[in-house]
Amino acid sequence: MPKSKKQKQDTVGSLMSGLKAAKAVVFANFQGLTVAQSEELRKNSRTENVEMLAAKKTLVKRALDEAGITGIDSNAFQGGIATFLATGDEIAAAKVVSGFAKKHEIMTIFGGILEGKFIDAAAVKALAALPSKKELLGKLVGTLNAPVSGFVNVLVGNLRGLVSVLNNIKNAKA
Repeated sequence: MPKSKKQKQDTVGSLMSGLKAAKAVVFANFQGLTVAQSEELRKNSRTENVEMLAAKKTLVKRALDEAGITGIDSNAFQGGIATFLATGDEIAAAKVVSGFAKKHEIMTIFGGILEGKFIDAAAVKALAALPSKKELLGKLVGTLNAPVSGFVNVLVGNLRGLVSVLNNIKNAKA
């Protein structure tokens, strides 16, 4: 059943507001997925705080135009488009979509938007290969903590050596 004009306007409005609020966006073709696969994709998206919106390509083009986002090759879009909007971590949407596309080859990535500029499917896959913000922060903390823990190990080594020398002296006198 076709959507009414009001439903289409609501879809364009939600897409437009999502595009303006998102740090990163990924566009993918979701047609051909079963209902169970689609629900799995939505569940994966929710766990990573990524909003998934499905719409026809004409509505997505209209939302992009109204949001003022230009430079997008909309001819690359085919069929129904799932729009993944990441408002927190910039690479969360790319990770969710790329991970799902690896398991389900029927899903294809068209591209995305990062920092207001269109990126192609290869760039989305490269973005998905990057570590997450939490992983990078963990590595930073480990790097900052390394000199301190090394210093503590050196101090403990001197004490351990002193105990060893005293123990050898005790054994020699006994």
